[in-house]
Amino acid sequence: MAALSGRYMEFHEVHGANVRIDPTGTQATRVESFANGVCFSKQPLLPGELFLVEIEEKELGWCGHLRVGLTGIDPRSLEVVPEYSLPDLVSLGDSWIFAITRNHNRAPPEEGEEEEGVSRRSKDFFTASHLQIGSTRIPMDKLVGRSRPGRFSHILDDLYKTNALPPTARRSRIGVLYVSRAQASADMHIVINGEDMGPCSRGIPAHQPLYAVVDVFAATKSVRVVQLEYGFASLQTLCRQIIQKHIVHRTAIAWLDLPQLLKHVCMYE
Repeated sequence: MAALSGRYMEFHEVHGANVRIDPTGTQATRVESFANGVCFSKQPLLPGELFLVEIEEKELGWCGHLRVGLTGIDPRSLEVVPEYSLPDLVSLGDSWIFAITRNHNRAPPEEGEEEEGVSRRSKDFFTASHLQIGSTRIPMDKLVGRSRPGRFSHILDDLYKTNALPPTARRSRIGVLYVSRAQASADMHIVINGEDMGPCSRGIPAHQPLYAVVDVFAATKSVRVVQLEYGFASLQTLCRQIIQKHIVHRTAIAWLDLPQLLKHVCMYE
């Protein structure tokens, strides 16, 4: 996992016509209509590396939600970014996209796996420090969105005591990664609020660079990348945690007389 440390995740400069990327490269907002919101990760993902976003803003009146996945297409090779990830991008080939819904996001098991309907959530979901997917261990406290700042604060949030937060709601955190398998293939996994939905696509050719795809579609209006640290916390993260610990809510940082970039570092993970 050392190879995953220190990678700052951003959106690619190539994106759909209706998307605006903020100056930090970490927020994608669809500014009009309901389509043309396809975004890509700036760099191809490494095996086991999670591209994680938090839903920041919703827009009523549209049918459909966020779509995420992987593509082997270099975004710079696209003359025009497809209007939709499903079916347009998929029809170009080497793309695997998963539409997030309020329910039924789990991948059906293959023969020999656990029976369908049996939850993959571990018994220690609320106390586990990491989510394990294959040989990849991802820090749990970053995988679950919350209104309370601080490490493991999701344990104190009533939304997560009852697991009542829908996958498509504001503050929901959704990510995509791939796990290497035999014969240069890989399985794509979707992670929603700290739960592995299982291998949503199997046998993906892993000999090619694979970019994350985030389609800011329909009722999902804005998302922000959540930065992950797979090893020890960085000094920046430790400082942010201290600042957030001494304020009422992280949005109160916006009222401080600080440079905008420093406010962003203090407010977001």
